[in-house]
Amino acid sequence: MKTSSRVDKKTITLYSGRMITPEQIRGARAMLSLTQAELAKRAGISTTGLNNIESGGTDPKASTLRAIQTTLESAGVEFIPENGGGAGVRLKK
Repeated sequence: MKTSSRVDKKTITLYSGRMITPEQIRGARAMLSLTQAELAKRAGISTTGLNNIESGGTDPKASTLRAIQTTLESAGVEFIPENGGGAGVRLKK
């Protein structure tokens, strides 16, 4: 069975097994006071691409999502997997 490297627009499963959503990406970026252009540059993607991911208007590659998650985590946030109350994001302690 051939699997696609693309993932669902609303819920993004990354290599770590954590689930992140476009809302979490926007929230993490806001917590870090990063513009879309700044995050896109740090993650090595286009600003248009990041805008499309955050709006749910694209079907991003898993490698692109890994780059975004890694960049945001390196900048000081952690993604909280869904635990019955919904997924979230917070600043690292």
